[in-house]
Amino acid sequence: MAKERKDNSFIKKPVYPGGPQAYRKFIKDNLKYPKSALENKTEGTVFLKYSIDHTGKVIDAKVIKGIADGCNEEAVRILKLLKFEIPKGPRKLRVLFHQKTQITFRLPKEKTKPTPKPQSTPSPKTTNKMNLIYQYQPKKKPTKEQPKKTRSYSYTITKN
Repeated sequence: MAKERKDNSFIKKPVYPGGPQAYRKFIKDNLKYPKSALENKTEGTVFLKYSIDHTGKVIDAKVIKGIADGCNEEAVRILKLLKFEIPKGPRKLRVLFHQKTQITFRLPKEKTKPTPKPQSTPSPKTTNKMNLIYQYQPKKKPTKEQPKKTRSYSYTITKN
């Protein structure tokens, strides 16, 4: 029979419910790009240090290195919304945890509609070109009428 291993850490670190992916998703979903940063087209990364109390709430958040136009304040606001889980440890032990993180601000990409290309009249040199269209039809399950190993191809040749 194998012996159970004891956990070597006396104090358990706080964990965000759902792991790092859920943590990043929470920040992405709650991030509101500041209007002044949008107007000035400000991008960059805000480096933060924050403290988590014994209940799992973020009680203090400070900017280590930031950017302007309200991005620092937005990053602090998001961190204060976080709620961590503290695994069970020794009773009546209230520990303050310190962690560092970074939040990147990138301008949202503008959706541009593709502009249709103007159609020009064909020149006399291009009228003799041939277009070749190649189609591949995926293999279908063989029926009793068809042999098992058949492939069909179709070629369309047009002369302009």
